[in-house]
Amino acid sequence: MAGPADSLSSIFFALGANLAIFLAKLTAALYTGSGAMLAEAIHSLADSGNQLLLLIGLRGAKRPPSDKHPLGYGKTIYFWSFIVALILFSMGGMFSVYEGIYKLKHPEPLAAPWLAIGILLFSIIAESISLWGCLREVNKIRGADSLFTWFRSSRQSELLVVFGEDVAALFGLAFAIVAVGFAMMTNNPVYDAFGSIGIGLLLIIIALTIGMQIKRLLIGQGVDGATHRAITAFLLEQEEIRKIFNLITLQLGHDVMVAVKAEMIEFPNQHEMIKAINRCEQRLKQAFPQICWSFFEPDLQD
Repeated sequence: MAGPADSLSSIFFALGANLAIFLAKLTAALYTGSGAMLAEAIHSLADSGNQLLLLIGLRGAKRPPSDKHPLGYGKTIYFWSFIVALILFSMGGMFSVYEGIYKLKHPEPLAAPWLAIGILLFSIIAESISLWGCLREVNKIRGADSLFTWFRSSRQSELLVVFGEDVAALFGLAFAIVAVGFAMMTNNPVYDAFGSIGIGLLLIIIALTIGMQIKRLLIGQGVDGATHRAITAFLLEQEEIRKIFNLITLQLGHDVMVAVKAEMIEFPNQHEMIKAINRCEQRLKQAFPQICWSFFEPDLQD
C-alpha cells in the first residue's frame, strides 16, 4: 500500500500562496488606486479563507466518536470541502463572469497594465509552488494511476479541492495574461472582459466537477477499488477464513468501516471461532491502519 498523503501540508502551501498573492494585489491597489485591483485582492483573500475552512474541516474530523455519532466525525471534512466548492463556484466563477459582462457593458482602459502583468507573473510562480506541494502529496498515493484516474477515485476531499483550486488558478492566470496582453497590444479592453468571462467559466466547470466528486463521498462511498481488492485478498490469505461472501466498506474521512460476511473453517466450538474472528480483525487493522471499525459475520452460505 502507498504511504499516506499529508493533506495538511498541501493546504498550508495553498494558504501561503493565496496570502502572498493577496498582499501583492493589495499593494498594487494601494499604489495605483485601482478599484478593480482592490476587488482582485479581496478575491484572493477569499481564496485564503477556503483553506481555513479546510483546516476547520480537518480539525472537526478528528473528534472522537460519541453516542450520537458512533462512527466518528470523519465525514466533517467532506462537508467543508463541499462548502469550499460552492464558494469557488459562486464567489470565484460567478463573480468573474459577472465582472466580465460588466466590463463589456462599461469598457474602461486598463490601469497600469505592466503592473498587472507583473502581479500575474508573481501569482503564477506562487500558485506553481502551491501545486508542486499538492502534487508531492498526491504522488505518494496515486501510484501508477494518472492524475485523472486519481482525481476520479480519490477519497481525500481536501486534497481534491486544493488540487482543483491550484489547477484552476494556474489556467485562470494564463488566460488573464493572454487577455491583458491582447488588451495592451490592441488598446481594446474588450479582451480583458472576455478573459474574465473565460476564467469564470473555467472556475465554474472545475467547481462543479469537484462538487460532484465530493457529493459521492457525502452520501456514502466505499474505499477505492484497489484498496477493496487488497482487503479482500488479505482476508482470503487468513487460514481461519475459507470464503468471502461479501465485503462492504464505507469511507469516513480518513477512517474506514468494514463489514465482512465469510465462511470460516471448522472449529471445535463457538468460543474458538470467536477467538479466530478476533485474530482476523486484529491482523486486518494492523495491515490497514485506516480501518477503525470492523464487523465480522460468519456464515455457511451466500
